[in-house]
Amino acid sequence: MPRWLTETEQKAWRTLIGSTYRLLARLDHDLQSEHGLSLREYEVLAMLSESPDRRRRMADLACSLHVSPSGMTRRVDGLVRRGLVERAVCPEDRRGSLAVLTDDGMALVRRAAPTHVRGVREHLIDRLSERQLANLAAALERID
Repeated sequence: MPRWLTETEQKAWRTLIGSTYRLLARLDHDLQSEHGLSLREYEVLAMLSESPDRRRRMADLACSLHVSPSGMTRRVDGLVRRGLVERAVCPEDRRGSLAVLTDDGMALVRRAAPTHVRGVREHLIDRLSERQLANLAAALERID
């Protein structure tokens, strides 16, 4: 027999899911409307922009962004078609593939970053006190 959720547990679960979906949808909308870039695409570009030489193994990107390898391939393929990312062979492992941020990709992530940060602040950070943010971070760390 399952251990059913109490009313409080159910409310916490549904609030977490609903809030997360709404937050991600708002961030995605802001990036799409202002930069023609989805939140998922932005995540790839941002991660590459922070990587040494603006390059990263595809498998590492997939793992870091919690995406399947095939999902990462589709995401990067779209960015390659737009000239924002290039693919390269991994010099350490010729079977591996690297995603490399192009100059155009770097320029776009630089333009989009303020929009993303503004959205995170507007839709999350600025709505909570410092204490609430610390409590939220502490609670969410326990989930992982």
